[in-house]
Amino acid sequence: MPANTQRVLITGATAGLGAEFAQQLAAQGHHLVLVARNQERLEVKAIRLRQDFGVEVEVISADLQAPSGIELVSTRLQQEQAPVSMLINNAGFGLTKSFEKNTVQEESDHLQLLVATPMLLMHAVLPGMLSRGEGKIINVASVAGFIPRATYGACKAWLISFSRWANVQYSAQGVTVTAVCPGFVHTEFHQRMNASTDGIPNWMWLNADRVVREGLADAFSGKSVSVPSKRYKALAFLSKFSSDKFGTFAGKRGR
Repeated sequence: MPANTQRVLITGATAGLGAEFAQQLAAQGHHLVLVARNQERLEVKAIRLRQDFGVEVEVISADLQAPSGIELVSTRLQQEQAPVSMLINNAGFGLTKSFEKNTVQEESDHLQLLVATPMLLMHAVLPGMLSRGEGKIINVASVAGFIPRATYGACKAWLISFSRWANVQYSAQGVTVTAVCPGFVHTEFHQRMNASTDGIPNWMWLNADRVVREGLADAFSGKSVSVPSKRYKALAFLSKFSSDKFGTFAGKRGR
């Protein structure tokens, strides 16, 4: 194992970017704690990673929209034995209907998983990281956080803003916090929410391996915000100068 081996806890670890984070970090020799709802998919993923890379892989089946699931994962994050030195808040989903057409419960569940859950997990892991004088947190946000895009954009904007503050607040004590902000990525994200991707030009799509590779590089460099690819860096920069009307129009395209 490399000298800087970390034990990484990843939420939403069996699909999409979460699975790619697990793959790349295992390839680097890091031990893993994988969190998702589906126990069977977790076990299959864990067996493959152990066989391919010889790393330790724990699994936690938990619903992170339920208090019991959050408590289960928080308890693991607070353990002093085999401590978690990197947390990746990746679990999430989007809503396809407009705000007024969603139920209050749908919006509340969305807010819970995208904002409240990462906040609670960060609060659980930070004391241990600070006491050890080292740690890393990655919050998977989105370029949608830079433009007006209903509650999805608002949730991701919260993650970006908090990550920027936390990185300044805690980096001097050895703990860095990075918001990784992808655009359109070839994953199961849109399929799982039954969202159409028709009309999205090819140049706007990124592969998951690139997003994770650049996101990890920025996180290990201590950056507070990571926007993978030059094209999305440019779009994020230009969003600062766009009108709310234009940003809202652009945000209708999706993630």
